[in-house]
Order: sequence, then structure tokens, then C-alpha cells
Amino acid sequence: MSALRGNNGPRYRHVVDEAAPFETITIDKLTPIIGAVIGGVDLSGPPPNHQMDEIHRALAENSVIFFRDQHLTQEQHLSFGRNFGSLHLHPAAPHAAGHPELMIIHADKDSPRANGEGWHSDVSCDPEPPMGSILYIKQCPPHGGDTLFASMYAAYEALSGPMKQYLDGMAAVHDGEEAYRGTYKNAGITDKPTYPRAEHPVIRTHPVTGRKALYVNRGFTKRLVGVPRDEGAAILSYLYNHAENPLFQCRFRWQENSVAFWDNRCVQHRAMWDYWPHTRSGFRVTVAGDKPV
Repeated sequence: MSALRGNNGPRYRHVVDEAAPFETITIDKLTPIIGAVIGGVDLSGPPPNHQMDEIHRALAENSVIFFRDQHLTQEQHLSFGRNFGSLHLHPAAPHAAGHPELMIIHADKDSPRANGEGWHSDVSCDPEPPMGSILYIKQCPPHGGDTLFASMYAAYEALSGPMKQYLDGMAAVHDGEEAYRGTYKNAGITDKPTYPRAEHPVIRTHPVTGRKALYVNRGFTKRLVGVPRDEGAAILSYLYNHAENPLFQCRFRWQENSVAFWDNRCVQHRAMWDYWPHTRSGFRVTVAGDKPV
């Protein structure tokens, strides 16, 4: 059991899950709050039905799950993603030839930027943002290149009662214009006339777990709806800093042929670009989601 303590005692409490043990996979938790490495799975072929059920459960219980020593073709990567729903097409990023659902993730000595350098939830600007993202890294730098993941369940639960009440029913504008325009020019991608923009609840309810999660992020959230802009800017600044508290986080150290699968409905992430001039490269499959409620 762990707690984030405020001036008046614990504000967030996480009780270790006591559900039935897993039968076909192993679970090595990174923290009690978020993240687990899954063993006993070969993602190159369709997992047996019961094992797939347990992978679904592991994702729901840990919010982000990791697999080591996987050897996937592009088709196998896509096939694994389709076990969780239809696949999302990124509105801006480059993709593998012949596979528009397979996003290229690559940074090397000639890159002006790296994917995901700031805290965000993938494509939260879409009217129906992605449910989850499955990143397969095939080439790693010798050091660095970790990804941080933060639980937005924990972020919500650690808010004070008055702040929860203030945010209840409030919406925020998420806009992809600033994030995407010109971003992929170095990859030969021509900008589109417009990029997605949507309003989403600041606090969303997860459709599987029923838990509430904070749903604003630095990457895409621009303003709160229905409050003065200066007030909204101050509240958002507080929420961004709050969501990025290290107590809500786990850190994944990549190895070649590792897979990370995170739930965008309750997780933010940040990729560290601390490995220049070395290369980090792979592909991401993104599972389509539905409108946040």
C-alpha cells in the first residue's frame, strides 16, 4: 500500500490487487501503481484465447504492460493490435510502406526531434482518441531512450475534494495544430490543411474499469471550456504539473525487441531523447478508441 501525503494526511492510496492469480502469463510489476513486465507470451502468433483474456486483464490492472524478447514482422505486429480493436490512422506521422496503420518511430543523429518528447496522451485531439498504443522497438541506443509512463487514475485520486468538484463536468479543448504542423517535414510529410480538434471531459471514466482518470495533457490540451482564459490557464498549469508527479510514474528501460502497450485512456507518457547521436527505431500500432465520457 502506498500513499501520497498532503498537509492533512494521505490524498492517494493504492491497495495491492488481490485478484485471482494469472495462469498463462507471469506478472512482474514495475510499481504498485502502474506498469508490469509480462512473461510467458510469444506475440508473433495468435495467443490462445485464455492467454489473450489474461493479457486484456493485465492491461486493465496495470495500465501499461511490457514484453521482452519479441520478434515480430510488420504483419504480426498489426495482427496483435487487431486483437484489441480496429486500428487507428495517425493524422500526421509517417508510416511503413503499404501499412498506413504502422507508424514509424525513429530518431538518429540527423533528426531535429524525437517522437513523444513531452508528456502527452496519444492523439487526444481526435474526436475519438486512441484506446491504446503498441510500440515495438527494434534498435536501441547503448544508453538512454527510456520511456516514462504516468497513471492518470493516481493523478485524479490525489486531487483534493474541492478540485474534483470544480472539475466535475468540465470540458477542455484538445488541438493537434501546434503539435503536428511542420513536425514531420524532415520525413518528407506534407502538412494537411487542418488537424483534429475536439472537446473532451477533463475527468473521464474508463469504459472497462469504471475508474476516473484525469484527461488533460501538455501536448494537446489548449484551454478549459466555460471559464475565463486566465483562470483556465492557471488550472491547466496546475494539472499538468500535478499529473507529472514522479509518484504516479514508472520508467521502462528499452532493450532491442521489446514491446510496450499502454492504455491512452488512463496513461500519459514521455519518451526521453537523451541518446543523441545514437539511434532509436521501431514501429507503433495504435488501437482505435471511442469518445471519452
